[in-house]
Amino acid sequence: MICPHCERNLLRKERPGNRCGHCGRAYALDPKTNPLRLNDLRVRRVATALTDGGRIGIVPDQLWYALSRKRLRGTEYGEGCMGTAFLVAGFVTVIAFFAEEPFLLIGSAALLLVGLGVAAARALGAGRGLPPVPRESFPTQVLSPWRSVYRALPPGVLDPARPAGGPPGTAGTTAVLVCPDPAVIAFLVADGLPARHGLAVVRSVAEAVAAPSNGPVLALHDTDADGELLVPRLREALPGRTVLDAGPPLRTVRALPAAVPYRDPRRKPRPEDLRFLAEQGGHSPEDLKWLGQGWRFPLVGLPPARLLAVVDRVAERVGRGTDPERRRAAELGFLTWPEAAGPDPVGGR
Repeated sequence: MICPHCERNLLRKERPGNRCGHCGRAYALDPKTNPLRLNDLRVRRVATALTDGGRIGIVPDQLWYALSRKRLRGTEYGEGCMGTAFLVAGFVTVIAFFAEEPFLLIGSAALLLVGLGVAAARALGAGRGLPPVPRESFPTQVLSPWRSVYRALPPGVLDPARPAGGPPGTAGTTAVLVCPDPAVIAFLVADGLPARHGLAVVRSVAEAVAAPSNGPVLALHDTDADGELLVPRLREALPGRTVLDAGPPLRTVRALPAAVPYRDPRRKPRPEDLRFLAEQGGHSPEDLKWLGQGWRFPLVGLPPARLLAVVDRVAERVGRGTDPERRRAAELGFLTWPEAAGPDPVGGR
């Protein structure tokens, strides 16, 4: 790896105890010992891309997804066991041939079957989509070592213990924004988006019902079973209110080559939830199977600048419909300039 301080290329023996053998300075992450195979330079590079060169702040969860994304594409299920089984089977077969010990061939065949079984499981997708570092473990396994060395989080990463922009509150008058993910709420609040558009920010259906605003309801959610259930449950709990689905469409996300989902076996939907989605319509059997296996694409996986732009645009359109002055300005041509879609900063890393 390359030292993040003196930029010397270090062999494993030249960096004992996460300290450069040339400049003597400590670093936070070693790709040989870190589950995500991270080094400090990569973390800085990814953080710079996510923050649009420091223009916006991001939450740790967005950094977690971007750093895990490459590993989520493949699987390491049984990698060591499979290689060891094939290697030992070959070695035992050679010994059995030269020593003329037929019983050794039985052990060789057993090892070969083990290797083939692991290979078949990998081909069927075992272990695919499981994060090497769970989302909730990222602060401990990655950010804590970083803090201990640099006394701060990576550049542009917001400290969750020090919320920026003040609490979201429920003082909005234009509309209600429902988002179950507290990390996404913290990200939007830090940018000042709810205050800018007069949005009351809540996390659940019950909080949306209790919110003082009578305006439209925007549902911002992950692309998973819980997210697909949020909109119909809001419409059921708020009859007569306009409920807009602001989350990424399931079929669109699944068709994007750059979209990398992950699985959380602990959060598989209940059979009754899947039956409810099937009764609602709009989901193919393949979609329902994908959801039932626990696959999800999180909001924190969207490029942060794009997520802000989309929510800002939706909130602006809702504001035009509820504010007479802004509606009149839109009719005159203001606030309607087209925006060019930018490149995905998460791709290719």
